Amino acid sequence: MDKAADIAATAALLQIGAELGVDQTLDAGDVFGIDELARHTDLPTPGLKQYLTALVAAGLVVETGAAGHYRPADDYADRRYEAGYVSWSVGANYPFIEHARSFLADRDGAGRVHSRDGRRVAVSSRWVGERGFYQGVYEHVRASGARRITDLGAGAGRLLIKLLLEDPARTGVALDISGAACAAAKEAAVRAGVEDRLEVTERPIESLMDDISPVDGADAVQACFVMHDVVEDDTVFRKVLAGCREGLAPDGFMAVVDAVSYAPGRERKFSALFTYLHANFMDIRLPAEHEWLRKFDAAGFSSVTCVPQPMPGSRLFIAAK
Repeated sequence: MDKAADIAATAALLQIGAELGVDQTLDAGDVFGIDELARHTDLPTPGLKQYLTALVAAGLVVETGAAGHYRPADDYADRRYEAGYVSWSVGANYPFIEHARSFLADRDGAGRVHSRDGRRVAVSSRWVGERGFYQGVYEHVRASGARRITDLGAGAGRLLIKLLLEDPARTGVALDISGAACAAAKEAAVRAGVEDRLEVTERPIESLMDDISPVDGADAVQACFVMHDVVEDDTVFRKVLAGCREGLAPDGFMAVVDAVSYAPGRERKFSALFTYLHANFMDIRLPAEHEWLRKFDAAGFSSVTCVPQPMPGSRLFIAAK
């Protein structure tokens, strides 16, 4: 119970930080000054001082000894990962929880009125994902020595840019349906100095059924929690996978991390919530593990392996051309 109280309190404190706009400063892990933070957030210093006092008292941030300067605690990343599950479950999905009766009575109508805050979804997903599922994709692609990588549903391109920074010979394509995400990816590429090696494409994943140019010649095609958006329509999903397979280099592979439906055992509680929310509030029905494997087989991949990931219910599928 002490652990539950700690995780809940940490989630609330860090979510307040995200709303204040200090989350990126904290997540960077570096020493920062309160005056710098005030300029960055355009918030009054006394209020920020009170917030940082609470973080210090909670053991999430420590004072450096220099007046007005702080740094995240050594276990900050661990505590943020734990808190991410609470922030995603309750914070990011609060419109679904608050209006559960409306969704149960008329899901489509409720969905048009009550939508999630995209930033809350992105922040909490990142807190969980950096350890819960992104790491598995990153490690496999990195170890493979892939030189050309396409990221489907790349968002702001964090994972792909990280891979490009590790090897100056790597090039990449970041594909996303969101114009805002694509703009953020372009800005991030410039800041990282990889803009000449990263092509950003604003397109839906379904477009690969007719035009495989974003994956053409790729050694690796990676996709993190985006394929479930198209998985329910067997025809569309098969054509998308077939397009990826056709475009891959001869020894290429797909690294797809996504969720399975109602995982059992130690995964059952979070997986039950994840499955239920997606099916009943987002109209996304997650396949069981064997159904995911069958879909890759049907698209013609020579072999498919499945590796459980730290986030309950998540799986990494490695499909070889």
